Amino acid sequence: MHFHSRAVQKGAMAKKILIIAGEASGDLHGGNLVQAIRTVDPSISFRGVGGVHMQEAGVKLLWNANEMGIVGLPGARRLFTILQVFRLVSATLHSWQPDLVILIDYPEFNLTVAGKAKKLGIQVMYYISPQIWAWRSGRINTISQRVDRMVVILPFEEAIYEKANVKVSFVGHPLLDVIRVKDEEAITRSHYLKNEASLLVGLLPGSRLSEISHLLPVMLDAATIITREISRVEFLVPLASTIRQEEITSYLRGRDLNLTVVEGNTHEVIQVCEMIIAASGTVTLEAAILGTPLIVVYKVNPLTYWLGKRLVQVEHVALANIVAGETVAPELIQHEVTSERIAQEAIGILEDSKRQAWIRQRFSEVREKLGSPGASTRAAAIALELMGNG
Repeated sequence: MHFHSRAVQKGAMAKKILIIAGEASGDLHGGNLVQAIRTVDPSISFRGVGGVHMQEAGVKLLWNANEMGIVGLPGARRLFTILQVFRLVSATLHSWQPDLVILIDYPEFNLTVAGKAKKLGIQVMYYISPQIWAWRSGRINTISQRVDRMVVILPFEEAIYEKANVKVSFVGHPLLDVIRVKDEEAITRSHYLKNEASLLVGLLPGSRLSEISHLLPVMLDAATIITREISRVEFLVPLASTIRQEEITSYLRGRDLNLTVVEGNTHEVIQVCEMIIAASGTVTLEAAILGTPLIVVYKVNPLTYWLGKRLVQVEHVALANIVAGETVAPELIQHEVTSERIAQEAIGILEDSKRQAWIRQRFSEVREKLGSPGASTRAAAIALELMGNG
């Protein structure tokens, strides 16, 4: 009887969602998802762990993920912070009793939360799969026990979960909503060019300082070699929002290069460039969506690489190539990341218009495979369905 009255009462009350994103990219997608849910049902209240995007979308933050600083904190302090946040989340599950928990990427933390929610009989939706296909496929068993619905954004992930009998929906890639491919006329190449006849090459060494220290010097050395071979070339370095300009000036000092640092506008920079040289990561998909040829460089500390090589079960490191199912963008890994190799690959693409056309064609197929815009709207419909609003 007690349960019955609570169910009736709960039906009359506004629904509640707890949403957790541990990192900056998850916060962006989380914010878009919350907006999409609120468009359909503005009465739903949200609490969670995230950053500025989720806060602006109307999530009452239990903890700001940017301050959580989980990436890059020293071991003990990081662990203490994670435990603190977990206690908060756990207490909220008990006292607030949400109707649904939405978890975004960030598997170590989120799968623990999923276990807790499951014990309390709360529905769990996981949006944006951890990379189990590349890393620890054993995780899929944990997911099948703790998650009611996986909502995935890469086309090949659907089959992996179906095979493991996990309920899964592919909603398309949210980048398709974020990236607007502009008409060539609308983009002012001249805005970036010092000389109209020049070729533009983008250098994207990553969004973390550790990546930049590994990759920017070798990219700049490669740029010097490219300039010797092709005199009419200019370089653009778009800064990730996580990096301040003064953090990279020391690398640029004393270099005789035709180079401009651009703050913000990464997508526009990728689109105006003839090609880019980039760290492995989401940027490879961004380039594919925008149809810009690229070279992918991947260099981590040797131990991480050795461990990774034993664990990773994929032929490519770049998401664009994984989705394509072939090597469209050349990949230079570990010891292959030298200025000579980068320059050689870049000149090979810049001087071969047929190859550029072939890459663009393959990238348009990758874009097709990524689905159509509207990932957040489709994910929102699934969230509402799981709460019985669908």
